[in-house]
Amino acid sequence: MNNMVRSLPKLAANVSSDISKKYEVWWRIQEAVKMLNTLQSNAQTIQKIRKERNSLSHLNIPNMIKYAERVGITLDDIDSLNVIHVSGTKGKGSTCAFTESILRQYGYSTGFFSSPHLVEVRERFRINGMPISREKFAHYFWDVYHKLEASKQQHDGAMPAYFAFCTIMAFHVFLQEKIDVAIMEVGIGGQYDSTNLVRKPVVCGVSSLGLDHTAMLGNTIEKIAWHKSGIFKSGVPAFTAPQVSPALQVIKERAQEIGSPLRKILPLEDLDLQGRNLELGIEGNMQKVNAALAIQLSKTWIEERRDSTQKEDCRGNNWCNRDEEMCQGLALCKWAGRNQSIKKHRLTYYLDGAHTLESMEQCVEWFQSVSEQEADTIRGKVVKVIIFNTTGDRDPSILITPLTDCQFDLAAFCPNIAFSNCNTLGKNGDLTNNTVTTESQHSRCLQNKECWINVYQSRTSEAAFTDGITNFSSKRTLQNRNSKGQTNGANKRLKTNHNGDTMSQSGNQNSSRLPNEVSSDHEDSLSKSVINNESVDASSQKSEQIDCDCPLTCEMDVNSKVFPSIYNALQWATQGRDPLVVDDNELDLNEIPEDLRDPAHIQVLITGSLHLVGGVLRAVGPDYN
Repeated sequence: MNNMVRSLPKLAANVSSDISKKYEVWWRIQEAVKMLNTLQSNAQTIQKIRKERNSLSHLNIPNMIKYAERVGITLDDIDSLNVIHVSGTKGKGSTCAFTESILRQYGYSTGFFSSPHLVEVRERFRINGMPISREKFAHYFWDVYHKLEASKQQHDGAMPAYFAFCTIMAFHVFLQEKIDVAIMEVGIGGQYDSTNLVRKPVVCGVSSLGLDHTAMLGNTIEKIAWHKSGIFKSGVPAFTAPQVSPALQVIKERAQEIGSPLRKILPLEDLDLQGRNLELGIEGNMQKVNAALAIQLSKTWIEERRDSTQKEDCRGNNWCNRDEEMCQGLALCKWAGRNQSIKKHRLTYYLDGAHTLESMEQCVEWFQSVSEQEADTIRGKVVKVIIFNTTGDRDPSILITPLTDCQFDLAAFCPNIAFSNCNTLGKNGDLTNNTVTTESQHSRCLQNKECWINVYQSRTSEAAFTDGITNFSSKRTLQNRNSKGQTNGANKRLKTNHNGDTMSQSGNQNSSRLPNEVSSDHEDSLSKSVINNESVDASSQKSEQIDCDCPLTCEMDVNSKVFPSIYNALQWATQGRDPLVVDDNELDLNEIPEDLRDPAHIQVLITGSLHLVGGVLRAVGPDYN
């Protein structure tokens, strides 16, 4: 007993020392994230960059080389990383994730730089499939930052912007960790992207292209293809996913101009699998294209890195003779926020960061399939809810139109802000976004909801009109039922008029129209109510603001609301079922129609923005709570 008593002070000192060290690490991480956020461009600067993109963009790569040199990184150092460089509009992150997983199964040590992060900024820097530790993130961040800070006076005070800094830091991390291969995902575009200071990648890839970031890259598919293929290098093999004809033509011309041997990937179903059942770790049909591109990138990288006398032709379809590692890499690949499901008690979250027309159509296909399969196993009412946001220069009507096929019962709109209470906003500085104002985010949510109502009513009118032509004697009531005949609320089934046309030169921008703009006074008052934590329902909107082409009167039967934060939207969407998003304020279920309250199961789709998906994962994801 006396020995135990004598040991207590020493034990207490050790515990105190451990707590002190942990606090020091925590403080260094918080300060690193806070300092990194100061490098974000504000909203006004972003607008200026967009206006001046053609006159200043060519300076980006020379500036990146200078930043790298100030940190002590040479272009020869970067070449030694054996880089796989991937651009694209849709699926480039998934392609990189598949590629990294495959090469790791072969025993190579991997570095993977991606963007954006979902929850924590350290997710952008992965070593052997895992984000670097918080301790390593703080260590490497301050190492890079202090070197740049110490040299900025000799360079007119120049410091890299947020993404440029992350790119320099990624190269620093990979060099220090002595990885075998660096998989680099392009941020925006390619030609002038910060990652394009790589002179000699081992292989390049272009995933599926579409219209996105048009304010910075141009508003036609040809202009976007020009930027994306700007990562090609002379003598470096390149692969492209299937593209629409105008985009493919530009990619071919750029490859020929640069001197890069270009090949179009083989479809996954055309590969000789030697009787094996190929499984993909990421759900969704579009992942087959991404996996096929990853296979070609991985095989080419392996063959290019081997001695030339041992090279084999990887262009054929008999790729799987002895490549069990390839199959394992595809099957074991995980990529959060893309076709992801989180199942809880009487509640399922479906998360997909789709933010282009093509990716949203794929998201709808995936959600309809998996949600219907789940509904078939549930006895009782199943309520479907969507939480949606879109940002930047994206046309919300283009994304919303496919979503109306899902026949949601409730629709929630919120900004990519985790918490409405400023005291809790600091819980995760990794999710801070200084590039847009809070007011503009809330105004955008109001526009998104207006657009939802406009598109939904227009398509409901089209369905009713079409039905009237098909059956003159009576007007059918189209209800939302699953295979067991259960009614998912009061929605009408919408008849769709999707066609398989490929994207035209103009991007088919006239296929969906933006709703009439809300009057500035009305929008200001609504935005203030949202910021003050007051939800806005559909009935509070003026009817004349809804522009419906069809003269028929339509009942608006999807209850929609705007919320000031992700947390508030989740509370309403889940009807308080998730204990991770329940606070002291009692949820008023009277805001939800009576026939939709307390269902047997709730299915919540979160889509439209990767940042929105990240905010939801931070709140409810099992890996973060």
